[in-house]
Amino acid sequence: MSTAIMWFRRDLRLRDNPALRAAAEAGDVLPLFVLDQRLWDRAGAARRAWLAATLQRLDESLDGRLSIRLGDPAQVVPRVAEEVGAGSVHVARDASPFALRRDRAVVDALTGAGVEGVATGTPYAVEPGTLTTKGGTPFKVFTPYSRAWREHGWPAPVSAPRSVTYLDDTSDGRVAGMLDAALRDVPIDLPTAGEDAARRRWERFVERALDRYDTDRDLPATEGTSRMSADLHLGVVHPRQLLGDLEGRSDDGAESYRTELAWRDFYADVLLANPGSAWRDLNPLGIDYDAPEDAIAAWREGRTGYPVVDAGMRQLLAEGWMHNRLRMITASFLTKDLHVWWPVGARHFMEHLIDGDIASNNHGWQWVAGTGTDAAPYFRIFNPVTQGERFDPDGEYVRRWVPELAHLPGKAAHEPWTRDDGYDHGYPQRIVDHAEERTVSLERYEARGS
Repeated sequence: MSTAIMWFRRDLRLRDNPALRAAAEAGDVLPLFVLDQRLWDRAGAARRAWLAATLQRLDESLDGRLSIRLGDPAQVVPRVAEEVGAGSVHVARDASPFALRRDRAVVDALTGAGVEGVATGTPYAVEPGTLTTKGGTPFKVFTPYSRAWREHGWPAPVSAPRSVTYLDDTSDGRVAGMLDAALRDVPIDLPTAGEDAARRRWERFVERALDRYDTDRDLPATEGTSRMSADLHLGVVHPRQLLGDLEGRSDDGAESYRTELAWRDFYADVLLANPGSAWRDLNPLGIDYDAPEDAIAAWREGRTGYPVVDAGMRQLLAEGWMHNRLRMITASFLTKDLHVWWPVGARHFMEHLIDGDIASNNHGWQWVAGTGTDAAPYFRIFNPVTQGERFDPDGEYVRRWVPELAHLPGKAAHEPWTRDDGYDHGYPQRIVDHAEERTVSLERYEARGS
C-alpha cells in the first residue's frame, strides 16, 4: 500500500469522516493541516485561539502525529506529498469561493507531480449544488429549498476507521509558536475544544433543552441553544451526526433544530451558485449608505445607548459568540438605524465570531439588510426596544452584559431614558433616534431607482 495524506480543513475530527476513511483505505496516512497565513491574518484573537485549541485536541487524538505546516496550500501540500512519497491527497469538498480557488490550485500542482487528489464528503448534510428547482436552477428561497432538503435526506454517519497507521512527521516550528501565542493571548474563556467535548455539549442540550428549542432559542437570557455552531464550523462534529440523533423525533424542538441545519445548508448552496454574494449584494437595492465612523465605533464597542444592542455587541467581544436573536437585532441596528452597508458589520462579526462561517454569516446579514434571499425585505426594521422587551422581558440579558444598567428592574433596563436614575452609572445616551432613522430607511428604500 502507498502513503496517503489526509489534509484536514473543515473536518477536524476522526469519527464520521469519510475522507479519512478513504485515506486509510489507500494506505498509511499522514494527517496534515496547513495554516494559511492569509486566513490567519484576517482572524481575530478569539478565532485564532479556537482554531489553535481545536488543532491541539485533534493532535492529541492522533497521539501527536498531526503535521501542521505554514504557508500557501498550493505550495505546501505538493511539497509534503513529495517528502513522504504520497500517492494521493484526501479532503472533504468545500464550496466557498476562496476554498474553490485554493483547491483548484492545489489539484493543478498535485496533478503536475503525479499525485491524485481525492475529495470525499462535505461539511454539510446535503452538499451544495445537489438540490435544484423543478426547472433545474438553484434555489433562491428557503422554504422550497427546505422541503427539497428534507425529501432528499442525508447519509447516515460513518464510523471511524478501525485500523489506521498514522505516519510521524514534523510540524513547522513557526506554527507551534503561533498556536501557543494564540492560546496564551486569548481574550475570552474558550469552550472546551475537541470531539469528546462537542459530543458532551450536544448530549447535554438534547437532554435539557431540545424539547423547548422552538421557543427558548429566541430568549438570550436562557440557555436554550445548543452552542454547536463553533464545532460545526471547524467540523469537529458533522451535521449528519446531529440529524442522526434526531431521527424519529417529530416534536417542535427537533423540527426547529432541523430547520436551523437546513438554513446552514441553504446559505452554502446560495453561495456556491452566487459566489459574488460573499461580499456583495445578492439583490442590490440601489440605495445610498452612510459611513459614520463614530457611530460604527460605538456599535462595535457596545455603546449605542440602546441596551439590547449594546448587550449583544459586548457578548460578542467577551465570548467570541453572540446569541442568534441578537445577531439579527444588532445587524438591523447597523444597517437600518445607522444606514451602513452590511459588509462593514459582517467583517466585524467574521473577525470575532469563533463560529463565523462566510455563507451563514454574510447571507444572514443580507437577510437583515434586505439585499439577500428575502422576497420583501425593506419593511423589516427591528425596533431595539420592543425586541428587547419581547425576547428579554425581565431585562436579565441586558443586565448581564451592561452592568451600568444593573440597578434598573425588569424591562426598565430596556429604556433607561424613561427613568430618573437611568444614567446614574455612566450608561451612554442614544446615538440616534430609532423612530427617525426608521423613517429615513423607509424613505430611502421607497425612493430607490427613482
